[in-house]
Amino acid sequence: MEQSQFLEKNIFTDLKNLNDGFGQDGVQYFSESDFGIVLDRAEYFGLSIYTIAPWSKDETHEASSHEDHKKKATDPKWYKKEFKTLKTRQEGLLYSATYKVSKKLLAR
Repeated sequence: MEQSQFLEKNIFTDLKNLNDGFGQDGVQYFSESDFGIVLDRAEYFGLSIYTIAPWSKDETHEASSHEDHKKKATDPKWYKKEFKTLKTRQEGLLYSATYKVSKKLLAR
């Protein structure tokens, strides 16, 4: 199984991709509530999350990475805390992330 197939089947299922052309092709952006589900599912499967990128029409927002927090990409503490900080700072943002699915999970 490819990483994109795994993400579609196990992480993004039943969630709405809100990237209507403003972001790179293949990068899925989710509402605040859907992105919370994405993070919960990523934690469940033990995925690596390297960056979280918030987006809004009105202003640019800087992406945050696990390195900024001096945590491993597989540590849910960094991405859960960063997501909470971002959504507290500003409501109504869309969110994307960069993921890595382990070879072990892909082999299942």
